[in-house]
Amino acid sequence: MTVSEAAYPQQATTPKPEQTTPGSDTSTQASARAILMRMADFLGNASAFGVNVRSGYDAVQASGQKIEFGELRKITVSRPDRMRVESELSNGARIQTVFTGKETTVIDFANNVYAQEPQSGNLDETIVHFVRDLHMRFPLAMLLVSRLPAELNERVRQVDYVEKTNIQGIPAHHLAARGDTVDFQVWVADGSQPYPVRVVLTYKREPGQPQFWAQFSDWSFTPSITPDTFVALPPAGAQKIAFAAELRSASPEARKASSAKGAKK
Repeated sequence: MTVSEAAYPQQATTPKPEQTTPGSDTSTQASARAILMRMADFLGNASAFGVNVRSGYDAVQASGQKIEFGELRKITVSRPDRMRVESELSNGARIQTVFTGKETTVIDFANNVYAQEPQSGNLDETIVHFVRDLHMRFPLAMLLVSRLPAELNERVRQVDYVEKTNIQGIPAHHLAARGDTVDFQVWVADGSQPYPVRVVLTYKREPGQPQFWAQFSDWSFTPSITPDTFVALPPAGAQKIAFAAELRSASPEARKASSAKGAKK
């Protein structure tokens, strides 16, 4: 048995461009990019933050029909190297991911198992390793790395200003951006804390062009952090297992030994 989840994604005055049709005005695009990068700089430079995320994503069926699944997450970040994510999937399954600064732990409460390994570095390095090497699902992981400004500069080809609006009672700038494989919309809070309020991703090269959306609430940039915040405690009787990616990369002998060990338990 393995732990792995199905893959599924300096403060300046805020410009105030008027509503426009996406792609119609290069000066408005420059203003839109400035708002996007202000958000990226703000998140990338935050020493700590907490946020609740309600999200949903399309699972495209063989028939072409789209079925939506959802997730609730509570995220707490403390740079340079700690993070806690409490997740509840739409089927009720709960998963906890903790980067303690020394170890990475994932607990699957539904199956009463957990996987653990030494942490690979700071938060940025650990997130990259978690997604790229361990092949663990982590929606919107890029928003949590300090190099977010560089990531957006590299990936975003065009940004347009859609409108100034109000979402969840928060005045926000609605932006539409395009990348090589993913287009996205983001609603950025107006004011001195330009955090994302909502994000919608469209995977335009995937069959059916599925979407992922996320609604953010209760942002805090001075989150309550206790000695237990970044402690991972597997439940009593939980079985320690390997990350799926680790097992796949192991030698046949090691995989056989791991399977035999699991069978005995």
